[in-house]
Amino acid sequence: MSQAFVKESDEQWLHEVQPTLHALIVYLTRENNGIRVYENSIVMDIDKSREIYKMSNGLDYAKDGNGIWEVV
Repeated sequence: MSQAFVKESDEQWLHEVQPTLHALIVYLTRENNGIRVYENSIVMDIDKSREIYKMSNGLDYAKDGNGIWEVV
């Protein structure tokens, strides 16, 4: 069988991505059909003491208290 077919178990969810910016970029680029997604800017969320990454796909991402990526 061709490897061109993706098995359902090969899918990855945002909460499964390693808590690094590089891993987030790789994941978002793969989800964007290979079109590179990059970081536009970083803002500090003072209330939650965390960085918010504004990405080129128009969404903002941050890590929660457990180091898991989430859309803000």
